[in-house]
Amino acid sequence: MVVYFNDRFMEKEAVHISPDDRGFLFADSLYEVIRSYKGSFFRAKEHLNRLGYGATHLKLGRTDFSALEEIARELVERNNLETEDAVVYFQVTRGVAKRSHAFPLPAPCPTIYASVSKFDPGPADKDRENGIHVITIADTRGARCDMKTTALTPNILANQAAVETGAKEAIFVRDGVMLEGSHSNFMAVFDNVLVTAPLSNYILGGITRQFVMELCAKENIRQEERPIFEQDIHLATEMMIVGTTTEVTPIVRMNNTVFRGGKPGPVARALQRAFRHEVLG
Repeated sequence: MVVYFNDRFMEKEAVHISPDDRGFLFADSLYEVIRSYKGSFFRAKEHLNRLGYGATHLKLGRTDFSALEEIARELVERNNLETEDAVVYFQVTRGVAKRSHAFPLPAPCPTIYASVSKFDPGPADKDRENGIHVITIADTRGARCDMKTTALTPNILANQAAVETGAKEAIFVRDGVMLEGSHSNFMAVFDNVLVTAPLSNYILGGITRQFVMELCAKENIRQEERPIFEQDIHLATEMMIVGTTTEVTPIVRMNNTVFRGGKPGPVARALQRAFRHEVLG
């Protein structure tokens, strides 16, 4: 596999990351995952803009990553994935420096790594067709969930808790408010209105989340950004998660409660059709 590492394309086995890299030592780093539909990227610019947003807030030495789109294209081509579904992974760290909590001075050059891998859409397609089981879990993350950092321990533990109960995702609940999943954004339908949590430092500004909200306008689906209270979730007629690899995936069971007789609802189906039409043409 050919990857990209600090201005060079090389075989993955040739990459050597310093043990003094702050991404390794402190998770002082950001990442992005961009979906490639047979060589066509899904909102690459928006993903790279979000990477720049995180870099600005982390005060990295670089905040403009627009050039990485061309690197992503070359990775797809070099690995012969132009006709396949694939995902491109980017990670940017503060760089190599002596271990110290404070930012090193002078600022080191950021470490940039990128790889591409074939994506099997089969399992995700099955989940979208049948719907999934999710659990709710207390949000133990910090207060900067708006940055896509590699410090994902709470997300990993939450997702593992879901796996151990046979579920596909865990929905974080903070102070009674349902925020987002461990690797997705969360939406629910109340009185024919699609509702999702408003942007704040407690959720990630999902690229697919924004895309789905735009689809709602085109499909005449009413949508609102407002808190979803856990105590009111029984009033929802539909629930779903949205994300880069999940697209629009209906939720048919939450914890021990089955929704809609275990079948996806009409809003989710309409958004799935619209998503595929827009992305695949």
